[in-house]
Amino acid sequence: MRYSVLVSTLLVVLVISLTAAAQQIRGDYLETRSADVYTGQCFANGEVNLVGNEAILAWHVQSGTWNGVPLGGLSVAAAVRAKGTLGDPYENPYPAQAVLMVDDQANDRQRVALEDFAHHMGGKLLEHVERVIAAPVQFEVSEQQHGFALLRAGQFATVQTRSLGDKDHLCGNEVTFYPPLTELAHSMPAVAVTDQYRGPGLGVSWDLHGKRSAFIGSFAR
Repeated sequence: MRYSVLVSTLLVVLVISLTAAAQQIRGDYLETRSADVYTGQCFANGEVNLVGNEAILAWHVQSGTWNGVPLGGLSVAAAVRAKGTLGDPYENPYPAQAVLMVDDQANDRQRVALEDFAHHMGGKLLEHVERVIAAPVQFEVSEQQHGFALLRAGQFATVQTRSLGDKDHLCGNEVTFYPPLTELAHSMPAVAVTDQYRGPGLGVSWDLHGKRSAFIGSFAR
């Protein structure tokens, strides 16, 4: 009797473990903001309440499923316009407006799953999606060139980054002043060589260059 109970328990644990493994999802993340995220207090004070209310968030799924739908190789991005500087503890940036850009290689089930995944990861920031756009999405993170990442979502959004260098330390006491806008397994700040959004739904577009306003990271769920 005890042997049967033990075997049954082990089988249940095995099934749960296999299910959890099958549902795990992991991949790369890229984020830009219209304010420096790697900066010193003096520079941050000069930007707060003036900029930092726009952002681009993008996820590329390397492997895994979401809601039982395989998403490996697909990407989803969001452009956001908030009501205040994102990350400022004294400012309420909500409600924010958002536009989702979903990989046009996704089928109908995958598109729904990608949207739900973005909502889950973006949380309150993506509660009010003004428009969902299917677009070709190019998402690259270089293993050879540290700090390099590239996102192109059709004609709507372009982000290119490079690593931080000595010339990016302007006041000598820079830190990662704002954390990423979503939970990540790993992240590092980078320079946004290009941070551009020219799409519908937000009532604004931007084209920024050379700001210390990006994060490159990875996620796992």
